[in-house]
Amino acid sequence: MRQSSLNRLLMQAFGVFLGIGIAVWVLRGFGILTFIPGGIIWLFLLGAIAIGIINYAQRTWWRF
Repeated sequence: MRQSSLNRLLMQAFGVFLGIGIAVWVLRGFGILTFIPGGIIWLFLLGAIAIGIINYAQRTWWRF
């Protein structure tokens, strides 16, 4: 896999995880998705942060 395609894939995954995490958090705050535990929201947000860090490291440090 080329570096640019890996960057694109990681950025898309970052956006998906962050978007789902924020959407679930907002909908849970409005009382629509009250059955979803808070740990699931944290997993999405922490997953987005981890993917963002991996993307940054891959873009700047890992030169293949």
